[in-house]
Amino acid sequence: MEYTRLGRSGLSVSRLVLGTMNFGPETSETDSHAVMDSAHEHGINFFDTADVYGARPAGGVTEQIIGRWFERGGGRRDKTVLATKVYLPTGEWPNNGGLSARHIMGACESSLRRLQTDHIDLYQMHHIDRNTPWEEIWEAFTVLRQQGKVLYFGSSNFAGWHIAQAQEAARTRHFLGLVSEQSIYNLMNRWIELEVLPAARDYGIGVIAWSPLNAGVLGGVLRKQLDGRSARGSSGRSVATVAEHRETIAAYEKLCALIGVDPAHVGLAWLLAQDGVTGPIIGPRTIEQVESSVRALDVRLDAGTLAELDELFPPPGLNGAKPAPEAYAW
Repeated sequence: MEYTRLGRSGLSVSRLVLGTMNFGPETSETDSHAVMDSAHEHGINFFDTADVYGARPAGGVTEQIIGRWFERGGGRRDKTVLATKVYLPTGEWPNNGGLSARHIMGACESSLRRLQTDHIDLYQMHHIDRNTPWEEIWEAFTVLRQQGKVLYFGSSNFAGWHIAQAQEAARTRHFLGLVSEQSIYNLMNRWIELEVLPAARDYGIGVIAWSPLNAGVLGGVLRKQLDGRSARGSSGRSVATVAEHRETIAAYEKLCALIGVDPAHVGLAWLLAQDGVTGPIIGPRTIEQVESSVRALDVRLDAGTLAELDELFPPPGLNGAKPAPEAYAW
């Protein structure tokens, strides 16, 4: 396993992040525990969850599954860099969501109880809260930090401007601020390259990529369909994506076959090669999927392959040859 620092912090995390959103709804508790054990066996120490995962609107199921896994001992908690999230509604009453001080403090206590731990390593804002001032948010986070209940803070689904606002507000409090931003990022969805990724690099914030294979579309969906195998990209909203971009996806899979690398591994390896990316989130439902994802760490894409991928999936908003954020300038 390869490790890196999370943003400008001193925290060491694996280049692959174990996503747990399937734990409960798609993967049984027994299988979820086996997946987490396998992740540790392969050196994955960075686990990502959220207080709403498992069931809506109350959530909490996935955190409880992780908590019972920690309870089994064997150094499971000590070996894990644990990340969870706050913001989305966990009930129907007015203060059951958002980033008010009241909700942050209550949600943190609930997550700690479900996770059966005394601290959260990385507490992430699941979304920007446009109704709560940064002074209130950072004050609540400062208290959690002083109490030893949270060590680091991150954001998710923020725009570049939101990151700037958050960091400048933290600076006035002489607070470390954000160390990570979790955003959708893959070959087919590169919008964060315009503002989010440049802002994160400038502020020393590590980027965690969710949906690295665009809901399975970049995982060899066409080949699996031809082989008669079940493919995640063949259901839900992915069906429309495949229909709209079939020619490009076919060319992508042809390129992967030419270089002899599984499409899913190419998609992950491309993200691992991007400057500022801490690592992609993998969401395995089985031990076999954990083992497959780990093999992506051995893939090194040469300059020619990276250029071909850029031709198939062009960066957004380019102004001539200028990279973002200068793509906006003239």
